[in-house]
Amino acid sequence: MIELIHHERIWDVGPHNAFTDLIRFGNSWFCTFREARAHDSPAGTIRVLRSETGDTWTSAAEIVEHGTDLRDPKLSITPDERLMLLMGGSSHDEEGRYRSRSPRVAFSEDGTAWTEPTRVLAEDHWLWRVTWHGNIGYSVSKLGEGSHPRRGFLYSTRDGLEWDWITEFILPDDTWTASETTLRILPDERMVALIRPDWIGASDPPYTDWSFTHIDHPIGGPNFIRIPSGELWASGRVRNAERQPETVLARITTTTFEPIFSLPSGGDNSYAGMVWHDDLLWMSYYSSHEEKTSIYLAKLKLEG
Repeated sequence: MIELIHHERIWDVGPHNAFTDLIRFGNSWFCTFREARAHDSPAGTIRVLRSETGDTWTSAAEIVEHGTDLRDPKLSITPDERLMLLMGGSSHDEEGRYRSRSPRVAFSEDGTAWTEPTRVLAEDHWLWRVTWHGNIGYSVSKLGEGSHPRRGFLYSTRDGLEWDWITEFILPDDTWTASETTLRILPDERMVALIRPDWIGASDPPYTDWSFTHIDHPIGGPNFIRIPSGELWASGRVRNAERQPETVLARITTTTFEPIFSLPSGGDNSYAGMVWHDDLLWMSYYSSHEEKTSIYLAKLKLEG
């Protein structure tokens, strides 16, 4: 059983507020997302909110790079106990047409003062989320734009700045390869990947040989975590029986994806952050079901 015990809109200041992530660092909560004029706006900045208890949120920082659309911010904690912000950075011409992109990273010791965004990898890469395991971080970069088939590459890092190639994800479908991907590592060292649009991958160390399973629910903004019971719970944008997009919570394994619960959501939505804290699942996400595209916080109790 899943019980939604708390739900609130925590930010709607920007014209379009989207693509969230959530983390607990020290004794505080941090939520990050992109502010822009619209989903496909050629300019966007990154906002970081802070809260001591999760009840009241204030702006801690805004990350801006002139002439660049920053989006899809993801938070993690580095081995040397700093906050790391991973972002996509795209540039456009004067007519708003896409020119190029590359990932950016910024670091902070307190969530308020951040280093300037630094480019990593080559042009046209997009590292989507980093997962740290010991002293090594792992991330999948999607390469390719528009109607061109995308390619997915698994990388590792020790500092968030220098990245080493591990392997390419070759999915059993030559029309679309890996896009947005979240990685987690299980207690037995097996790595699991939840991949947009509709794949789950699994691999044992050294993570060069992967098996992939097609799932029945195309997802946008995939994320998942392992809770203390050992269960894997995922979130993402999935179309319901009426073909309307919702932000869902799904039970997953290394080969299955089963939507269980729909959060209050609709229209342009999803891209959730997920944190297990005090026996509750905390989730940040965005949605436009209340007209304006806004940032929401949900707390859920998972039983059975």
